[in-house]
Amino acid sequence: MGGRCGCNAGGVQLTERSERTRMPSAPGSLGLAGTPARVQVPRVALPDAPALLSDQDGQVVAATEQAAKLAGHADPSALVGHQLVDLIDREGRETWLRGPQRRAPVRLQTWQHPDDATLQVTLLVDVSDLAEDKPGTEVGPRDSEERYWLIDAQSLAKVASWVYYPDTGEIYRSPLLADFLGAGGAEHADDVTAMISTTHPDDRERAAQFYADVLTAAEGELLEAELRNLHGTRVFLCTGRAEYDRAGQIVRVQGTVQDVTEHRALERQLRDERRRLQDAQRIARLGTWEVDPRTNVMRLSSMLYEILGQPVTTTGTFDRYLDHVHPDDRKWVRQAWRPLVERGAPVEIEHRYLRNGETTRILRIHGTKIVDADGRDLFVGTVQDVTEQRAVVTRMERSSQRFSDLVNITPVGIGLFDHSERIVNANEALCDLLGYRIDQMRGLSIRDITHPEEVDPSLPAPDEHAGIRRRAPQRVMVRADGEPVYCELHTSTSVQDDGTEFWLVVFQDITERRRAAEALRYQATHDDLTGLPNRTAVKELLGRLLGRADSPGIAVLFCDIDNFKRVNDSLGHDAGDELLVALARRLEGGLPVECTAARLSGDEFVIICSDVEASGGVDQLATRVSALLRTAVPVHGQLVRVSSSIGAAVPNGSSSGGEDLLRFADAAMFEAKRRGTGKVSLASPALMAAADRQLHLEGQLREALSNDGLALHYQPVVDAEGTVVSAEALIRWPHPERGMLSPDAFLPVAEQGDLLRELDRWVLRTALREATSWPVRNGRPVSIAVNLAGLVPGGPDFVDSVADIVAETGISWDRVILELVETSLVDLPSRTRHEMGELVSRGVRFAVDDFGTGYSSLARLKDLPAQIIKVDRRFVAGVGGDASDFAVARAVVDMAYAMDRQCVAEGVEDATQFRLLRGVGVESYQGWLFSGAVPAPKFREMLANGPLTVP
Repeated sequence: MGGRCGCNAGGVQLTERSERTRMPSAPGSLGLAGTPARVQVPRVALPDAPALLSDQDGQVVAATEQAAKLAGHADPSALVGHQLVDLIDREGRETWLRGPQRRAPVRLQTWQHPDDATLQVTLLVDVSDLAEDKPGTEVGPRDSEERYWLIDAQSLAKVASWVYYPDTGEIYRSPLLADFLGAGGAEHADDVTAMISTTHPDDRERAAQFYADVLTAAEGELLEAELRNLHGTRVFLCTGRAEYDRAGQIVRVQGTVQDVTEHRALERQLRDERRRLQDAQRIARLGTWEVDPRTNVMRLSSMLYEILGQPVTTTGTFDRYLDHVHPDDRKWVRQAWRPLVERGAPVEIEHRYLRNGETTRILRIHGTKIVDADGRDLFVGTVQDVTEQRAVVTRMERSSQRFSDLVNITPVGIGLFDHSERIVNANEALCDLLGYRIDQMRGLSIRDITHPEEVDPSLPAPDEHAGIRRRAPQRVMVRADGEPVYCELHTSTSVQDDGTEFWLVVFQDITERRRAAEALRYQATHDDLTGLPNRTAVKELLGRLLGRADSPGIAVLFCDIDNFKRVNDSLGHDAGDELLVALARRLEGGLPVECTAARLSGDEFVIICSDVEASGGVDQLATRVSALLRTAVPVHGQLVRVSSSIGAAVPNGSSSGGEDLLRFADAAMFEAKRRGTGKVSLASPALMAAADRQLHLEGQLREALSNDGLALHYQPVVDAEGTVVSAEALIRWPHPERGMLSPDAFLPVAEQGDLLRELDRWVLRTALREATSWPVRNGRPVSIAVNLAGLVPGGPDFVDSVADIVAETGISWDRVILELVETSLVDLPSRTRHEMGELVSRGVRFAVDDFGTGYSSLARLKDLPAQIIKVDRRFVAGVGGDASDFAVARAVVDMAYAMDRQCVAEGVEDATQFRLLRGVGVESYQGWLFSGAVPAPKFREMLANGPLTVP
């Protein structure tokens, strides 16, 4: 039938669409996409002829009465619900409609339904009058016999065939195709996707592209692709060609698969042999000659002219050749040629030759007699200049003993191996290294002395090839007593006195170096204090676990010891270290076998569980870890009770990278810490989203740091008369979306992102640069104070960083005040105190910020290496109504003056506080009573206007 036909509903015309440029996703597809979801079928029109209507899954949802009758059914509903592929049989080019009692030969025409793109109309054209076999008949004996002949012929030719029918999605494979693809599952493959899965993983993309190209190729165009089987052991040449009907639809796709493994191997062998022959001729520098005995004319190759030192225009004769033979050799050389000339016997002659009448060369000549195509005798042969070879032989004979002596006294192991990789000789050092006597060593193969766990026990390639120096390979050898020995093998090929090629192998014992490298590797991946895996090892372990396709459920627990800083500050860092080691041992001994404990930094532990279900689930595991870390530990003679805040995270499918899991678990830990000590929190989707937002904010902060997108405000510090004596630089972030952000909004992000050090650098550089432009009144320049949290004494390059910024901005040293919190200045090592002293000697002053909030006593005030003490605002706020706060403030001020330190009161907000503090001797004041933090232009204007108003 044609591309159009009548319909049984209102005369609607249905038009076929060309299938040549689209990949159907229903039965007509190549199976490269997933099966679409089932749809509700509307009432649609079908042709007034045998026809079926199928959905995207290939299921028949409607049929005409003519189709039911053709199949031998009384009712069309008998066809509904079946898969289209179950109703259609393919046998070569024949197509049959299957019925309960018989089958009818048909031709198929398919097109997309014009009213619903999810439906496909299949027109069944009855061709009973054209079929060789009538409906219901079976295949005859002769047809079966021809089929077996065809299969045998394919087997002999190593050519399999396949046919694919896009309209039903059915695929036919010859039996040989399953044999070709072996155990890849081809015998059960019922679509092209399954067929593609039987090819080598590296070839599957090319295979899919090949099948896709076949469906879009021009009619008659034959496409080819060369693919390997699943294990890569066989190579197949695959062809495919699409056949179209008159309407431009693909009727079928036919192809062949030919095993060309041996053919490709033969091609490679021929190429290798040709290359080796060419290389041998080039390296050997062989020349060829040919003599016509009737004319005595000698024809030489260009290489032979070069060897003889004669121009190629010279006409050679046998007598002219003899004229250049060395006089002492000429007589016997003439006699040596006689067997060839008189009897045609092959000859081999080596003699001296006078090149250009001066230089003496040694030539090795071969000659034999052949008969050319015209039946004439010819003498042919080769000439090789072996002068250097003879000189080498002489030198080798002279140096052979020296070489043997050198090998024997060399302290590293040296072995000589023959072409079969067996030991011919070895020095004493190699015998000692491997624990053999020399008579035991001889005859052992390289495999015999290589550890059985080595993948490739053969000798490595020489160290140098084509002028390229390569890293010497490392191998694990095995001693006679079975002990492993790590060696670095240096190999080289050489020739013995008799011309036999051998391998010279130096075995350098690197066992100690290997152990040192393993120790360094251990140090790089483990925490020095606790011996637990560190952050590097955690990332590697998570990468391996998440990279496994069969990996079970993974969980990450982030643990932070509650109030650990208090232990450090009150008992000292040694006590804190002792506590961490004790907790690490508890984790190692109490965790399930599926779990690995690690220490990231400080008081942060991470638990990685490779199979959370085997450990009882996330909740049970977190409870177990919490119990391990909730304990009392004896430290420095005291019983310290500790607990931990724990955050847990599992892969959520979208963000399952190792860094993501750590970040989510960290965020969950902070959520648990906000709820109190000893709490556990699981990273919820909302928490993960918040962590992602925080990560986004961190990226924006990095960009702002790089592009000077931050700003500084300044709060003045005044004396009793209101004169501004210094100013504290306070950072702000003019966020493009969220407006002006205070430090509380982004400093935690900077801390988690390890940005505090860079943030301090930016603040210090910007503040010092802006301070250089402030107006000066009465000859007293205003000092600038900067709070440091990341760039602190004891850190890397602290002194150099501060010095570089001071030099860059050009500010006077005595105007720089560096503020540090009290706890960072307690128990400082001598090196850190020296660094601070170096800056103080240049004029820098250090200020103790928020003094009184740490865990040190007032008695330790004298030990703080600072020149300025800033009384915390919490004590200042209560001086007017709390006698205790007033007493603390007075004590701090008295001790500060007694130890020659300046005292600054923070957070002064009313006149009463100011008068009381002035009465106890406070020199400088900072707070909203005088001014809040203001932008740089306004602060510059404030300085220009003179002293501030004081009550």
